[in-house]
This record gives sequence, structure tokens and C-alpha cells, in this order.
Amino acid sequence: MATATDQLVGFGLVTFSLVLFVYYTLWIIVLPFIDSDHGIHQYFLPREYAVIIPVAAGLLLLLFIGVFIMFVMWKSGKHAKKSD
Repeated sequence: MATATDQLVGFGLVTFSLVLFVYYTLWIIVLPFIDSDHGIHQYFLPREYAVIIPVAAGLLLLLFIGVFIMFVMWKSGKHAKKSD
């Protein structure tokens, strides 16, 4: 059974993900149909960041996955040498 802290952290992560999804969806899908002189544009980043941010996040994710796999393989090889 999840504790209250686990549930609170889970709720926070879901809320953060939902806000991020809604912001990005409005930024990419809705904003191009609104006049560029409308005041809502001040709450959104320039459009080129719509590509740069996800690409950078994906590369960072691949980097962390690669480092994790390298660390696990290194630890596994070190442990195997001790047992031989």
C-alpha cells in the first residue's frame, strides 16, 4: 500500500505532466491560429524552442540511459572478475 508521501509525490508528478502537456499543446497547435499581436503570445516562448527543447531533452535522456547501462555493465564485469 502506498503511503501518503508516495501518493502526494505521484499526484505532483501527474499534475506537472498534465500542465506541461497542456502548455506544449497550446503552444504548438493553438497559438499559430491566434494573431501575433495578441497578448497571449507573451506567455509562450518563441516557436524555435518548440523543437530545440524536446530534442535537447531526448539527447539528455539518451545520455543518462547510456551512462546507466555503462555503469551497470562496469559493475557487473567487476563483480564477475572477483568470483572467477
